Amino acid sequence: MKKFQKAAALSLAISLVSTSFFAGCSGDKGNNDVNKAADTKQQKRGKITATIYDRGSVPAAEGTIENNRWTKWINENGPVDVEFTAVPRFDSAQKINVLFASGSAPDLILEYDPGIKTPLYQQKQLMPIDDMIQKYSVGYKKLLEQYPELKKAGTMSDGKMYQFGRINSILPQRGVVIRQDWLEKLKLETPKTVDDYYKVAKAFAEQDPDGNGKKDTYGIALSYRAGETINQIFQTSSRWVVKNNDVVFGWDQMKARLEFQKKLYDGGIVDKEFLTDKNGAKATQDFVNGKIGIYPGMFTWRDFTVKEYTTLRKNVPDAKLAVIPYPETPFGRFNPSFSNPVQMTAVVNAQCKDPQAVMKYIDFISSKEFSLAITYGIEGVHYKMENGKAKIIDTEKHKNEVAYNSDFRMMVGTASMAQYESDTDNFDLNDPMQKEGYELYKNALKIYLDPKVPYADLTISEHMPQMPGDLSTVNANITLDDFYSKAIVSGSSYTVDQAIKDAQAAWEKGGGKQIEDWIKNWYKNEKDNAFLAKDIYEIMQKENKLGKLK
Repeated sequence: MKKFQKAAALSLAISLVSTSFFAGCSGDKGNNDVNKAADTKQQKRGKITATIYDRGSVPAAEGTIENNRWTKWINENGPVDVEFTAVPRFDSAQKINVLFASGSAPDLILEYDPGIKTPLYQQKQLMPIDDMIQKYSVGYKKLLEQYPELKKAGTMSDGKMYQFGRINSILPQRGVVIRQDWLEKLKLETPKTVDDYYKVAKAFAEQDPDGNGKKDTYGIALSYRAGETINQIFQTSSRWVVKNNDVVFGWDQMKARLEFQKKLYDGGIVDKEFLTDKNGAKATQDFVNGKIGIYPGMFTWRDFTVKEYTTLRKNVPDAKLAVIPYPETPFGRFNPSFSNPVQMTAVVNAQCKDPQAVMKYIDFISSKEFSLAITYGIEGVHYKMENGKAKIIDTEKHKNEVAYNSDFRMMVGTASMAQYESDTDNFDLNDPMQKEGYELYKNALKIYLDPKVPYADLTISEHMPQMPGDLSTVNANITLDDFYSKAIVSGSSYTVDQAIKDAQAAWEKGGGKQIEDWIKNWYKNEKDNAFLAKDIYEIMQKENKLGKLK
C-alpha cells in the first residue's frame, strides 16, 4: 500500500492507481504528437452525473454536499469528472422518482433502499451492468471474482446484473445481556432455553435481586427493540420460515412467541405498560436504574457501553453484565440479525450515455486507495499510519473536514478497511468501563457469529424479495399485530389460540393467500440464485472475524 505523505503526493498516487486501472485509456503511447495524445486522454476521461445523499451535515465552512473539499478532491484525483445531485437521505424516493419522471436523473444512482431501486428496474429505467463490467472494469471485476455473492445479490429476475455493491464486515446487530450479578446472587445458572429464560426472569422479578426489600424489579424487557429481538428468537421477525424446503407462514412460531410473552405478562414478570412504551425509553430507563434483569435489544457495543452500561454502573456500582446466547426454542436456537455483508448501493440510469466513464468511477470509488483517503482523509494532515493501522491525528479536525463525507463512501466496504483498523479502535481501553464494554463486544462476536448456529431469518432484510406494487399494497393493508397484543394482555378472556385463529382469518380475508403464493413461487424458482442465509455464512468464513480476536 502506497502512503500519501501529503496532499500533492496523494493526488499523484491516486492518479497513478487510476492510470494502472485503466491502462490503454490514456491515449496512443506510440504517438509523438503530445497535443494529440493530451486531447485523446481528455476525451477518454469522460464526465458523469451522480446522486449524493444530503443529510444537512456539511459544516458551513466546507461548502455544500454537492461542492466541498471532497467533491473537488474526487474530480482532481479520479478518472472522470463528476457532477453531483443532492437527494435527501431519508426521503430520497420522492426526489429520485421526480428526477426520472423529468428525464433529468443522473447517470449513477447511489441508493441503499431496494424498495426504491426495484421499481426502477421494473419500469426499465435501469441499465444492465454485465457488459460494462466485462469490457471496462479492472478493480470491480476482481472484487466479483473474490466475492461472487456480489453478482448474486446484484442480479435481478431477468438474470442480468443491475446493481453494484460492497462487502462489509459481518457483525451481530442484536443480542441479549443479563445481570450477571443477579444470577450469582440468586445462585442461578445462565439460561439456555426459553423455559430457562422464563424461570430466571421470574426469579429476577420475585426474589428481590437488588436487595431493597421491595418487589420492584422486572425479569425481562418486552418493549420496542426488546420485543423485536424476542420476535427474532422465535423466528417471527418476518412472517416466513422454511419448512420441508418450502416457505410457509410461521403460525406455529408466532403461537409459541405469544405464549411465552403472555406467560411473562400474566406472571407479573414484566412491565404491564410495555405496549405503551413505543420507543423503548421506559425500558431503557428501568434498565439503567437497575430494575431489569434480562435486556434483549439492538446493540452498538461501544455506544451501549458509554451510555446505558455506564449509567447503570453509576446508579448501581456493583452491577455486572454478561452477553448470553439466544435461547433454545421448540424450533431451534438461532443467531441474531447481522450487518449486511453484501450491500448493494448503486444502479445506472438506462439513459446513461457513457457507461465506460461510470465503470471507471465505480472502479475508483471501490478501490482501497480511494477508501483510505475518503475514510481517514489526507495522510499527515488528518491521519498517520502506525504499524499498518490508520490513526486519527486530530479528532476535531477529522470531524470537521472528513467525517461529513460518509455518503461518498457508499462503495467502500468495511471489510476492505478492516486491515487499517483495530477491534479496539472504538474503545478506550484505559477507561475501565470501556475495557469492560470491549469484553462484552468480544463475547458477543464469539457467541453470535457461530457458523454452526442457523440464521433466524431467510436473509438480511435488504435482500428479501420485493413484491410487485399491487401485492405490496395488499401486504401493507393487512394488520395482525392488534390480535397479538390483545392476546398477551387480556388474560383468559382472549387466548393465544383465539388470536391466531382471528389473525389467520384476517390474513385470508385481506388477500394473504396471494402473498403466500407469490413468495412460495419466488423461493421455488429463485432460492439458488437469491442471496440467502447460506451466502452470509460463506462470507463469514472468508472474513474469519473470530480468528482476529485476541
